[in-house]
Amino acid sequence: MTLGQLQFELKLRMNIIAASRDLDLSGVTFASFYYSKCNSDYWYFTRDGGFLLKQGVTPSTAITDIFTNGSKYSFECATAMVIVYYKAVLESLHKETFDRLFAGLYLLGWWYRDEDLGFSSYKRRDYFPGDYRYFKNLDVNPRTPEWQGENVIDMGDGTYYGHPIGIKTADQMVGFLNEHRKPWARWSAYLLDMAGHPDFKYLSRYE
Repeated sequence: MTLGQLQFELKLRMNIIAASRDLDLSGVTFASFYYSKCNSDYWYFTRDGGFLLKQGVTPSTAITDIFTNGSKYSFECATAMVIVYYKAVLESLHKETFDRLFAGLYLLGWWYRDEDLGFSSYKRRDYFPGDYRYFKNLDVNPRTPEWQGENVIDMGDGTYYGHPIGIKTADQMVGFLNEHRKPWARWSAYLLDMAGHPDFKYLSRYE
């Protein structure tokens, strides 16, 4: 890794944390894919519950709108993570570069991440601010399957951002999920030993 690549990674990680805080304060609400909603000025809402960028709208404008007009949006926690990463990349690159890289933007959980984001996740022991993490709830109540886990961003100070729970400590995240377990549950929710992040080295080429 070159010095320039390291500097870019540090900048992008800081922007991931900033984007997490901004999304938490944006007014967006939680909904399953079926009940999700978006600003129709910028996005088509698809039958799968995704947001497809409208023709003639730049990706940078549409992503920014989620943060400035949050009351017009509802989505689940995986889509929130992807939105955080796109916003952080937008703040780390020139707007024109971002618009070129992500011209066909489609938001739908983890399934339709643009390959130029280069996101990957894997098991590891060391974690860094801006990493994607996951709290798993094995004994989730079948009446509330949306709480089978929580996608989060490591904020670097012992707290995690998850939508719609907010910015909480690990114990608070676990406590929240434990309240949504089935009766006589045996297992507590827990934080998985894995992490994910965009391809910092690849994205640094476009700085």
